[in-house]
Amino acid sequence: MPSWIGAVILSLSGLLLSLPAGAEVKARSCGEVRQAYGAKGFSLADIPYQEIAGEHLRICPQEYTCCTTEMEDKLSQQSKLEFENLVEETSHFVRTTFVSRHKKFDEFFRELLENAEKSLNDMFVRTYGMLYMQNSEVFQDLFTELKRYYTGGNVNLEEMLNDFWARLLERMFQLINPQYHFSEDYLECVSKYTDQLKPFGDVPRKLKIQVTRAFIAARTFVQGLTVGREVANRVSKVSPTPGCIRALMKMLYCPYCRGLPTVRPCKNYCLNVMKGCLANQADLDTEWNLFIDAMLLVAERLEGPFNIESVMDPIDVKISEAIMNMQENSMQVSAKVFQGCGQPKPAPALRSARSAPENFNTRFRPYNPEERPTTAAGTSLDRLVTDIKEKLKLSKKVWSALPYTICKDERMTAGAANEEECWNGHSKARYLPEIMNDGLTNQINNPEVDVDITRPDTFIRQQIMALRVMTNKLKNAYNGNDVNFQDTSDESSGSGSGSGCMDDVCPTEFEFVTTEAPAVDPDRREVDSSAAQLGPSLLSGSLVCIVLALQRLCR
Repeated sequence: MPSWIGAVILSLSGLLLSLPAGAEVKARSCGEVRQAYGAKGFSLADIPYQEIAGEHLRICPQEYTCCTTEMEDKLSQQSKLEFENLVEETSHFVRTTFVSRHKKFDEFFRELLENAEKSLNDMFVRTYGMLYMQNSEVFQDLFTELKRYYTGGNVNLEEMLNDFWARLLERMFQLINPQYHFSEDYLECVSKYTDQLKPFGDVPRKLKIQVTRAFIAARTFVQGLTVGREVANRVSKVSPTPGCIRALMKMLYCPYCRGLPTVRPCKNYCLNVMKGCLANQADLDTEWNLFIDAMLLVAERLEGPFNIESVMDPIDVKISEAIMNMQENSMQVSAKVFQGCGQPKPAPALRSARSAPENFNTRFRPYNPEERPTTAAGTSLDRLVTDIKEKLKLSKKVWSALPYTICKDERMTAGAANEEECWNGHSKARYLPEIMNDGLTNQINNPEVDVDITRPDTFIRQQIMALRVMTNKLKNAYNGNDVNFQDTSDESSGSGSGSGCMDDVCPTEFEFVTTEAPAVDPDRREVDSSAAQLGPSLLSGSLVCIVLALQRLCR
C-alpha cells in the first residue's frame, strides 16, 4: 500500500473521531416526507429519496434537506392557498350571518308591504266599492313610493306623505261636493288647506311620524346588513404579502424540508405569524365594533318605538279613520274651502256614478291585532330582530380574533400542551419570542413576518371608511333622522331628507310608544263603519248631520 493512501485513511479516521457523539454520517431517508408530499397531490419526481445539501433553499434553513428548489416553490404556494382558505373558512360565520339575515329581513320587509297593500285594497273594496276602485291609484302610488324609498329611491318621505293626503283631500272634496265642478287650479287651492283645516283629524300627523321613523330605521338597518355583508365578504378574501408568504412557508412546510412532516407549529409561533399576516384586518376591528354597536341600537328602535310592523299592519284602518274624519267634518271643511278659494261653479249635471258603494250591507269591522297573525316571511319583526341581535353580538371583535381562532385549530398547531414538541421555525423545540399585540403598528418588531407598518393596506382602509359612513347613518336613524346614501345593490340610488321632526313636533320615545298603534273603541268603530258604508257622495251637506245625528255622533 502506497504511503499516501495510508495517510488519507488516517486523516479520515481522525475526522470521524472528531465528530460529536450521535452525529449521523449517512444521509437520512426522506420516506416520510415523500409520503406526506404525495398526499398533498404533488408529483414525487420532485423529491429526493435521501437528504441533500440545502444551499439552494431560499426560505427554509440551508441545512441537509428533503426539499428541492421546485418543492420549496410548490410548498410556498400551497401555504399561501391554505392560509387564504383558512381565513375564509374562519370568517364563514360572520359572512353567513350577514348574508342570511339580510336576505330574511329584506324578504320580511317586502312581504310586509305587500300584505299591507293587499289588506288595504281588500278592505276598501268592501267598504267603499266603486268609489275606491275609481280612485285606487292614490293608494297604489303611496305604496309604490314607500317601496321605492325602501330600495334606496330618491324619495322624501315627509313630502311624499304630505302629497298623499293632499291628493286624497282633492278626491274626497269632489266626492262630498258632487254638485260642483272644480278646476285643477281650484283643487290645488283646496290641497293648500290640508294642514290648516286638518280635515282628516290627527291621523296624518301621527301616521307621518310613525311611518317616517319606522321606514328610516328599517331602510338604514337593511343597508347596514348589506354593508356588513359586503365588508365581511371582501375582508375574508386576503392577499398575503411576500413577507407573509415567506413566513407561512417557514411555519407550515419547512418542517417537511427538515424531514419532520408530522411536527406542527408551536401555538405562539403561529400567533405571531398570523398577527403579522392579518395586521391590517385587525385594524378593521375598532370601526367594525362601533358599526355593530350602532346596528344593535337601531335594532332596539325597531323592536320598540320604530316598529315597522306595528305601523304597516293597521295602516288600512288608520287611513279609513282619516276618511271618516273627513266625512264627519265635510260641511265645515267645504265651507272654509269655499270661503278661502271662492264659490265653485255648479256641475253641468249630477252623475249617478257617484252613488253608494255596491256592497251596501258589508259591515266594516274594527281592527283587532289578535285577528292578524303576522305571515310576512313566516316570522314577526320582534322574532327576526331578536335573532339578528344575537348573531350581531357574536360577530364583535371577529377580525382581531382571527389569529387566535386560526391558531386554535388542531390542524394548524401542536397546541399549548406540546410546547416542547412543536416546530419553532428552526427545529422541534419550544418557541421563545413574545407574542405581538394586534394591529399594524404593533408589528414593527414581529420576529416572524416582515411587515411594512408605513404602508397600510388601501383596500382595508376603504372598508374602514365604508363602516364609518354606515355607522354615522345608523346613528342618524336611531335619532329618527333621514340619511342620504347610495344603494349598495347598485340597482338604484337615492336620498331622502328630513329633520326627523314633523309639524314642528319632535316626539319623545315615550310619545312614540303611546302613539304607534292608537286603540280603537269597538262601539265607536261599528257606528263609524256604518257611516263609511253610505259612501262619501251621500254624506254631503245636511245629509251628513242627519246620518250622524241618528247614530249619536253629531253634536
